[in-house]
Parts: sequence; structure tokens; C-alpha cells
Amino acid sequence: MNLRGHGPSLEPVHFCQKSYGRDRSLACGVPWCSNEEVSEDERAEGAPVGRRVVLGMLGLGAVGVAVGASVQDGVSRALAPVGPIGDILPAAGGFRYYSVTGSVKRRSAETHRVTVGGLVDKPQSFGMADLARFPQTVLDKDFQCVTGWRVPDVRWVGVALPDLLDAVGVSRKARAVRFTSFDGVYTESLTLQQARRRDVLVATQMEGKPVTHDHGGPARLYVAPMYGYKSLKWLSGIELTDKVVPGYWENLGYDVDAWVGRSNGRDDAPT
Repeated sequence: MNLRGHGPSLEPVHFCQKSYGRDRSLACGVPWCSNEEVSEDERAEGAPVGRRVVLGMLGLGAVGVAVGASVQDGVSRALAPVGPIGDILPAAGGFRYYSVTGSVKRRSAETHRVTVGGLVDKPQSFGMADLARFPQTVLDKDFQCVTGWRVPDVRWVGVALPDLLDAVGVSRKARAVRFTSFDGVYTESLTLQQARRRDVLVATQMEGKPVTHDHGGPARLYVAPMYGYKSLKWLSGIELTDKVVPGYWENLGYDVDAWVGRSNGRDDAPT
């Protein structure tokens, strides 16, 4: 099954433990999945644990996973002969922190800045206090993983990206927006039209609290109508460009236009 519509035939495999409650987590890595509780029937219907899982992880750099105890045991056995890959599995019943680089140095809200430049009239660098002075947009939206899981009704608060773009003045030559993470590797992009949507945020709060480091803070991108891999964590740079520059996951075969759709069994509108 190819959820992306193109790209490598061997897609990466991601597992996520799911548990309902107020303390919901989206720290499953990137692309991120929800953490709602998985029934035995759902586990039975999921992807088999075995050679495909191992090759999927190896083929895309062993990206982060978070698994429940019963699934973890099977994956651990499958991965045991491989060596270092087994170390990516979390302890039973818990989560570990993951990124495409393995680890990301923390930045404090007091010193972190988001730089906006490229094809703009007034390049600027915004601290967290600067972002807080903008009108704050509140969104209660699902967070949808490309593999099919989702966390419903997550509350996000932050600056609508169009407001930030207006503050710097977008050049007539600009056609797209490129986002960079301070992990030094992860990048993403949107067309300028997509970036002008009011449900695309530079998010500074999640579920009533400042966005934590594990969730991509102090500031992260949240693209409500698209799959989670477009919502870049640890946002540090926004660059206006004359064309779309494929990001980290697009270079590994994921769709550039990652609209949430029926490919993962959803029949509701993404917005």
C-alpha cells in the first residue's frame, strides 16, 4: 500500500501508542502519529511486524517510533539481530523523544528567535515576546499522521502565518515559503497560497501550555489541513522563495502537497 501516491514502494513504518486523556502526546517523531489507545482488533488489522518493519526503518534512517508494550515485544524480537536499531524502541508503557537527527539541542523561550527573510521587503527576527504581541489565533483541530492515526481536537494557539508574512511584506516575486528547523536537518515548504491560509500557524501553545521541546517548541509550524510531517518542529527560519523547495520528507518520497484525504480512510473535510 502506498499512502503517498508516489515515491518508494517501501514506505516507512511508524507505530504509536494511543491513550485518551488530557495529557495527550504528539511526541512520536516525524511524521507524528496520535497516542490514542489501540484496540486488539486495530492491532490485528495493522501492518505486520517483521522484515518489512525492519527494512522500512533502515531504509529511512530508523525514524522515531513510539509503540505500546504488546507491539513493542514483537518489534523488539524482529529487530534484535539488527543491532543499534533496537535502541530506538521505548520502554514499555512510555514514550521516548525522537527527531530526524536523533537529538536536538534545547532552546529557551527567552532566547529563541524565528527569522523571516528571503523575498520580503523587511526581513525580521521575532522573539517569543514579539510573536505574543501579534493577534493570537486559536484552532481546535485534529492532528493527523500520514500512517492513519489522528489525535482529535487538539488546541493550538499562535500567530496565523499570513499575519507574520504581512508584517515583513512579501515580494511580488515570491511563490513559496520554506521552513527550517534548528535541528539543522528538517525542512518543509508550502506554496504561498497554502501559507496564506488562516489555519496555518506559527504555534507557541498546545493544549493550553507553551509548546514543549519534545513537541517542537518553543515555536513550531502547524498546518491544520495537511498530514503531520508538514508541521515542522523547532521552527527557526521562514524564507520566502520563488519556487517550492522540497523538504526533508518530500526528498524521501512523500507528497509535497500533503492534504489530509481519503487515502487514510477519512471522509471528512480537512478544514
